[in-house]
Amino acid sequence: MCAISGLSRASLYRRPRRESEWEMNLRDALHGAALENPFYGYRRLTPELKQRGWDVGETRIRRMMREDNLLRLRKRRTKNTIDSTHDLRVYPNLAGSFTPTGLNQLWAADITYIRLGHEFVYAAVVLDLFSRRVVGWSVGPSLETELPLAALEQALTTRKPEPGLIHHSDQGTPCASHKYVDKLHTKDIQISMSRKGNPYDNAFAESFMKTLKTEEVDCNEYETLAEAQAEIGGFIEAVYNRKRLHSALKYVSPAEFERAFAARKTAA
Repeated sequence: MCAISGLSRASLYRRPRRESEWEMNLRDALHGAALENPFYGYRRLTPELKQRGWDVGETRIRRMMREDNLLRLRKRRTKNTIDSTHDLRVYPNLAGSFTPTGLNQLWAADITYIRLGHEFVYAAVVLDLFSRRVVGWSVGPSLETELPLAALEQALTTRKPEPGLIHHSDQGTPCASHKYVDKLHTKDIQISMSRKGNPYDNAFAESFMKTLKTEEVDCNEYETLAEAQAEIGGFIEAVYNRKRLHSALKYVSPAEFERAFAARKTAA
């Protein structure tokens, strides 16, 4: 056809293609989803659009994003908040060889810093690693035992786990303190800790912290502790747990994953 028409193949491919009405509407939907979720790449935007009724694949979404220069916002580097130079007891890593098959079998805890206008505050979380849901969280002014303990208390109250649950954390002082460890023992919870100098042992909790910093903290300027608590709590409960698509859960939210799991369990 190129030979008959006298066109080179390159010029044929460079000809502008007129978009259909469906494609124009898809592009509008893609722009809307990208603005609502500025940290989503094409892998997360594809299932997001499918949930909105668009039957599309990753290749098309990646092409459209490249054409329209829809760039995902990049992450900032974070600093370490772990202080493992203490003489408290360190427990072996039980999480590395354990794969949860249900809720409340394996929890992970972590702590990060939050910058305010003129000071730092800290956030502690507890995640259920089966559903990746944040089951307990706390934001406070001090990196002491009371901070992660408040997050743990919230998790225990809302989830009421059976004895035998594995609780994993790093070797930092807050989670290794006598008060924190005693609370775990009273609930018959097995204690697990990352190996010293190995950041991958608690990768799931640290991954959530990066998401929190990138998609919430770094996008805002908190002036007071109360403001940070309200905004971070809103992100965890309304966005991360209930809306944000998680790649490890086949791109559904933790809340939706738990609902689907409960439905399958009831049916079985």
